[in-house]
Amino acid sequence: MQAKRRLQALGRLPAGEMNKTEQAYDLVLKMRQMAGEILWYRFEGVKLRLAKNTFYTADFFVMAASGVLEVHEVKGFWTDDARVKTKVAAAEYPFRFLGVTKSKSGWHFEEF
Repeated sequence: MQAKRRLQALGRLPAGEMNKTEQAYDLVLKMRQMAGEILWYRFEGVKLRLAKNTFYTADFFVMAASGVLEVHEVKGFWTDDARVKTKVAAAEYPFRFLGVTKSKSGWHFEEF
């Protein structure tokens, strides 16, 4: 357990700073915005309350061209904790939730 915490601590950045995967996905969203597929997006712009003293900060909040609001959670790999929080948020809020991962073959999307 201690080794897992050390590994996670290395990957955490201060609020508002993107990791490399998020930076790459930010470019994807910029291109989609220029193409007219999305109207607006913001990195870590929305914080959702899940329970008392428990919050979920969306990686990217996105407004599709259709007007639908989406939450895009970008991960290099999913931990159980991250998956549970995303599922709880998806059950509680009326937004479309997408898990986004990248592999050698491209971007992959999982709907929650």
